[in-house]
Amino acid sequence: MLKIGGFVVVIGAVLGGFLLSGGNIAALWNPFEILIIGGAAFGAFLVANSGAVVKKAMSAGPAILFGHRFNKAFYLDVLGVLYEVLNKSRREGMMAIEADVEAPAESPIFSKYPAILKDTHMTEFICDYLRIMSTGNMAPHELEALFDVEISAISEELQEPSHAVTRVADALPGFGIVAAVLGIVITMSIPGDADKAEIGEKVATALVGTFLGILAAYGFVGPFATAMGHTAHE
Repeated sequence: MLKIGGFVVVIGAVLGGFLLSGGNIAALWNPFEILIIGGAAFGAFLVANSGAVVKKAMSAGPAILFGHRFNKAFYLDVLGVLYEVLNKSRREGMMAIEADVEAPAESPIFSKYPAILKDTHMTEFICDYLRIMSTGNMAPHELEALFDVEISAISEELQEPSHAVTRVADALPGFGIVAAVLGIVITMSIPGDADKAEIGEKVATALVGTFLGILAAYGFVGPFATAMGHTAHE
């Protein structure tokens, strides 16, 4: 909800300042400018990224806007499942946890922590390394190096949607200029006997394109991409 509140503040500050300065909100509403900027940005996003990255970026929206599961309770669940499974291995031997790591959904230990089971990355990571530890054929420093390599790979994969959306934010001001230039082209094509009011309206519409591109980049898409990066890091 904090993210939604932030977006409301952005809209309120920009439109409120515009209204207090004597502006007319109706002058900012131009669906064709929005179509040009939004459509071009989305098309470029599809071209630049794989289907998996596009799908992850799209599915990240609700989690970013309405909160995420990485809270104190989740971290306590992580510590709890690790404590229980490692304590069992200490008391009964590493082979005693074989059934737990091979079928975590059926394990009495993992079943206590549904939030962990729901996280596929987390469950697979824990079980894979407990499986390696139970075989006893890898030195501790080798296991630690393997930890670091896999965590780095997972982190890079999770950051891809954030980087993709950031590139869209960087491109939005440019698409805003494209919309503005097209508006000027339309203005210049008006017959010479057009009145000043009509020309002024066309020029204002063209400038709205630049305004929308910059506002979308720095007020909405850019901060959203940053929030996605923070969630991936967590």
